[in-house]
Amino acid sequence: MNHATPHVGTSVGTFTQLLSSTRRGARLARLLAVTELRSWGASQDLTDRAALVVAELAANAVLHGRVPGRCFRLNLVLGPAAGRLRVEVSDARGDLNPLPCPTATALDPLSTGGRGLTLVTALADHWDCVPYPPTGKTVRADLLDTTA
Repeated sequence: MNHATPHVGTSVGTFTQLLSSTRRGARLARLLAVTELRSWGASQDLTDRAALVVAELAANAVLHGRVPGRCFRLNLVLGPAAGRLRVEVSDARGDLNPLPCPTATALDPLSTGGRGLTLVTALADHWDCVPYPPTGKTVRADLLDTTA
């Protein structure tokens, strides 16, 4: 289910893909996002930031949003004049929403996790979580292209 067709007037490009809720699916989400953004002519800065945001959100969908037999969805929309990218990752676990980001001082320096949404907060201009009917959630992040 790959829709990489531009919609004149509303966006430069859109892309939607269902991916398996596995580590391989999360890796593929990042690779597909980079490929699409490059094909749309997005700046290197926007592409690099989006790659990290997609990687974190997809990894969270696989780690925290996985329901056996259900996929997660990656959706990218590059806005008018290539000034804004919306990254959306939807999973099947609407009962488990992301927690607010801890402060840098609250993080355990020896911990191997817990920094993903802190990274998303640093790279995205805004992110939030909304319901994805019937039982899931969508974590979405907006990235502004500072070179546009």
